[in-house]
This record gives sequence, structure tokens and C-alpha cells, in this order.
Amino acid sequence: MGSGKSSVGRLAAKALGFQFLDTDQTIVERSGRPISEIFATDGEAGFRALETEVIASLAHIGRCVISTGGGAVLSPRNRELLRALGFVVCLTASDDVLFERVSRNTKRPLLQTENPRETLANLVHERNALYSETAHWTLDTSNISQTGAVDAIIAAAKDAFEWNRTP
Repeated sequence: MGSGKSSVGRLAAKALGFQFLDTDQTIVERSGRPISEIFATDGEAGFRALETEVIASLAHIGRCVISTGGGAVLSPRNRELLRALGFVVCLTASDDVLFERVSRNTKRPLLQTENPRETLANLVHERNALYSETAHWTLDTSNISQTGAVDAIIAAAKDAFEWNRTP
């Protein structure tokens, strides 16, 4: 949350000439409800079930950059699906940078707490091992521009897929 998944993902897709898909946006489109409403009526478990359905449905799509919600890694099935889909990049940032970025958006259901800064830090801490387990490559976006992040991701993907290999 706040690492730049959607904004950097969108720019990376454009630079590669790929399609961009945001799983949160896809959930909203398919359910016809905003995420805050899904959390309020179905709880986090209901949201996570929809998230898994969406991720599983993406298996047939190629040449695509997919941005997931930060909690997608909570499900072992999602971690398995994501790694099977392709090159998984984990974007991170310092707690201060993450909080500064997310504090501008009041529509984050998991941060509707007495101390959102502490909640965010706890979420990151609880999920770090899962992010590491899922990602093929990690990039700290704390001190890098979106363009710099895109360039670094594309270079890492090219290396991973051996697109830089000379015949």
C-alpha cells in the first residue's frame, strides 16, 4: 500500500506496450461495488475471495502488467498464482514514505483505525516475509522517481526473461 504499484505498473505497461490490469479495479468492475463497500458488507474475507477469483482469471492473459492490492500475498493460493503468471516485482518503501503517500487517500479500509501510521507499519511488517516469498525481484521506491522505477523494473524483467541475451 503506497509503494507505487498502480502508478508505476501503469507506466511500465505503457513503456512495454503491454496491457495494464489493476486487480482492485477489476474487483470493483466485476462486483459493481467499491472496495470500501465490499469490506463493510462482506468483510476482508469476502474481499480476499474476490481477489483470488480475479487473480486466477488472469492466467490466460499475456503481455500484461498486473498490479495487485498489498494484501494479495496473504493467500497461499494467490502467491502460487502470481508466481505462475510471470515475473513478480515487489515495490517497497520506508514506513515514513508509505504513510506520506497513503495519508492522502481516505478510502483505504484497512487504515480506518485510531492510528493509521501504526496500522500501516504493522501490515508491512506482517507481510514482508510473504512479499519476499512471492517476488522474483524487489525494488525500494522510497528515493526513486516513477520513471526510474519503471526503467529498473524493465531492466530486471529483461534480465529475468533473457531479453538482453545476444544470440
